[in-house]
Amino acid sequence: MSDPLVWLPFDPSELGEVPAGLRFELFDHTRFTGGEVEVPDSVGEVAFYLPPYMLGSRIFDVVSQMTSLQVVQLLTAGVDAARGHIPEGVTLCNGRGIHDTSTAELAVTLVLSSLRGIPGHVRHQDEHAWRPGWFPSLADKRVLIVGYGAIGRAIEARLLPFETEVVGVARTAREGVRGFDELDTLVPEADVIVLATPLTDETRGLVDRKFLGQMKDGALLVNVARGGVVVTADLVAELATKRIHAALDVAETEPLPAESPLWSSPNLLITPHVGGASSAMWPRAYRVVREQLERFAAGEPLANVMSGAY
Repeated sequence: MSDPLVWLPFDPSELGEVPAGLRFELFDHTRFTGGEVEVPDSVGEVAFYLPPYMLGSRIFDVVSQMTSLQVVQLLTAGVDAARGHIPEGVTLCNGRGIHDTSTAELAVTLVLSSLRGIPGHVRHQDEHAWRPGWFPSLADKRVLIVGYGAIGRAIEARLLPFETEVVGVARTAREGVRGFDELDTLVPEADVIVLATPLTDETRGLVDRKFLGQMKDGALLVNVARGGVVVTADLVAELATKRIHAALDVAETEPLPAESPLWSSPNLLITPHVGGASSAMWPRAYRVVREQLERFAAGEPLANVMSGAY
């Protein structure tokens, strides 16, 4: 019997020393950017599939042909793109640990940039205009992190040195962490709210008209989670009042359409889903994948296993 086949979106040499007892093939991710995909004959032998990063649900079209598939390991923390594409009996693992650093850095960047008026300063620079002003500081602010997993904790670790009070909120309350059922009380008390929760049936549309209406005047909403966590129409309506501010790295529809009203909404900073896309990503991705392959080759329990049907 031949060794289990692993399909990777990058050269296996990037992983450093790979575990023995596995075969590796590079499956070119650019195959998914055009029309029909030419699939190698070895597709039926693939036991471990690592899809490419951030190419949407189409990267899973090939899964139905993987008759020997045992594991799908994602490079993303979120697994919503995989829903409906993972056959029964196949283990799905997310990329926890890959994007904590990058996403936390961007979250803090969006917070500081929004509070200190950086978007306006950049526009003034383009106009050669010197326009000083008075802006809020991050210091002394109460920050609510909605979604207190690995990324949420990484965001907290970077916020605390700014002399902030951080409150973590998770689906279920535990020691030191508040529960989603307390949001009605916590939202009105927050100066900054950072969304870092996975997109699930429970969190889809979590930030709606009611949630936004509970935010205090001048508060800032930052979304580094998934676009579907926020009801776009409700956010556009709230921003139009200029009562609150927001910064979004994600949108319900990506790329964000040119005709989206978000582009012209006041008090809004937009980045194009670059939370995980930094130089910090790949070293951590290679480490996570290598360690996972070592477990797979040794027949040991895998890390980051996602429960539920996908």
